[in-house]
Amino acid sequence: MSTVLVTGGAGYIGSQAVLALLDAGYSPVILDNLSTGLRDAVPHGVPLVIGDVADAALVARALDEHRATAVLHFAASHVAPESVIRPLAYWRNNLAGTLGLVEGLVMAGVRRLVFSSTAAVYGIPDTLPVAEGAPCRPINPYGASKLAAERLIADAAEAHGIAYVALRYFNVAGADPAGRTGRRRPGATHLIAVACEAALGRRDAVTVYGDDYDTPDGTGVRDYIHVADLATAHVAALRHLMAGGMGLTLNCGYGCGHSVLGVLEAVERAAGCSVPRRVAPRRLGDPPAVVAVADGMRKVLGWEPKHDSLDRIVADTLAWECRKDTTPRPAPAPVPNAAQLDR
Repeated sequence: MSTVLVTGGAGYIGSQAVLALLDAGYSPVILDNLSTGLRDAVPHGVPLVIGDVADAALVARALDEHRATAVLHFAASHVAPESVIRPLAYWRNNLAGTLGLVEGLVMAGVRRLVFSSTAAVYGIPDTLPVAEGAPCRPINPYGASKLAAERLIADAAEAHGIAYVALRYFNVAGADPAGRTGRRRPGATHLIAVACEAALGRRDAVTVYGDDYDTPDGTGVRDYIHVADLATAHVAALRHLMAGGMGLTLNCGYGCGHSVLGVLEAVERAAGCSVPRRVAPRRLGDPPAVVAVADGMRKVLGWEPKHDSLDRIVADTLAWECRKDTTPRPAPAPVPNAAQLDR
């Protein structure tokens, strides 16, 4: 099967996608600067190129040397509230990194790309659930930089014949059901991982940011997707491109929203204990609710999720948190320009 370059493949979602590629018979090669990705996440035998995705010459060289025929692009910064206080870093990492990657694709003559985008491009939707054709009005630099990267890719596709699929993730959570990989770095920012840590006594409480939204229980509502299902969505997108398919932009979610309090209740069910919590003001850059119209992945790509329930997502997260090595590791030296924050 084909060789596929995976940028950010030592991070949370990227490492799960690498496993999905291996399971499907592809030969992945990882490009990661290890600013937040970890060597431990690289499966035995998978080549690792250490470097910055913004370096077009490096990207082209990696594609040439490994004879890759497609790219899955995960390397990015992704924490919406952080993007509000570090906007320049997000524009540099998400847009300049994608520019370097696309330039490397063109230099190497590779014309297939699956791009990791986000539901943050929609901002605060006019209606829910939100479809791919909804207006894009991002309310934070994270969403704005990803929307700009989508436009960059579309322009390059028109000029250089790149076939691409942009996948707009909703809230990604969970861990590999087989226990091979999961969220490895300390200091998780995602609600489900944070709540599992609190249930296991690794945090004193979960902070609920805002309980006065116009939602059924006053807390934010999100569409959570299992990371293993998201990984197989990338394989489905890759197969679409390998079969000659052209440009698509698709939502990746289940079409079902869960509130913050609903998530905490699910973690309590799985852990068999209460999860301590405290309420804080709303965070900058957080919309009240975002839920996907998720039919496109099924209808266009034939993708069928296997882990589409909140209880399954929580159970796999909790199992990973119980299993993983919690020994502190020294942080790797930062690499300029394209820090890939672990999702």
